[in-house]
Amino acid sequence: MIFNFFKSKPTLLELIPKGFVDIHSHILPGIDDGAKNIEEALSLILQMKKMGFSKIIATPHIYKNLYENDEKTINKSFQKIKKKLQTDIKIDFAAEYMLDSYFLENLLDSNKLITLKGEYVLVEMSYIFAPNKLYEIIFEIRTHGYIPVLAHPERYTFLHNNFKEYLKLKKIGCEFQSNMLSLTNYYGKDVLKICTKLLKYDLVDYFGSDIHNQRHIDYFKKKVHVKDYEKIKIKLENSKKFI
Repeated sequence: MIFNFFKSKPTLLELIPKGFVDIHSHILPGIDDGAKNIEEALSLILQMKKMGFSKIIATPHIYKNLYENDEKTINKSFQKIKKKLQTDIKIDFAAEYMLDSYFLENLLDSNKLITLKGEYVLVEMSYIFAPNKLYEIIFEIRTHGYIPVLAHPERYTFLHNNFKEYLKLKKIGCEFQSNMLSLTNYYGKDVLKICTKLLKYDLVDYFGSDIHNQRHIDYFKKKVHVKDYEKIKIKLENSKKFI
């Protein structure tokens, strides 16, 4: 059993399963708040390879008036990395969409969302308040044939004191992708507490790294503060469906 293997709290690095597929990262250079240039991007990817990642899906932000990305800009950055990469790790790209009125009125109806695989689309919200028409947006995503994968649900502070909203989001068809760093104290004790609770109630579907920079990489050497190592490993394994 996994919990018998560890005599003390394991590091996050020790929990990464063989063949891990990362479905959330910001390793493409110069197009959002992730890697700043090709050199940094290549460094992050090589370190992720050494950490045991078998595939990385880069998911740059698409956020109107902040990160004006589309498939063309993302693919251009991806091709630069692919050309320079000298390792056998698999890389691919999707996008992390901000749920807002622009997404609902312009991007969703285009039927050209950049997905993780098939119908699975990675989405996010503001950390401090819910978007207008949140449940209408989720309904429309489902109606258009997509499955919304909500990134880092534990980080939305406006939901922390209203846990029933997490249950409602799951009920209407959201899947949850928690951040691996949330299992440490990287984002603070409140995020750690909610991440623990989401795991307890079996609401987490996948874990992703959400790696942006070297500091995130370094934090994988920190201890995990959530005790249910068995369940964490299962959720880490789940992302292999995106291989």
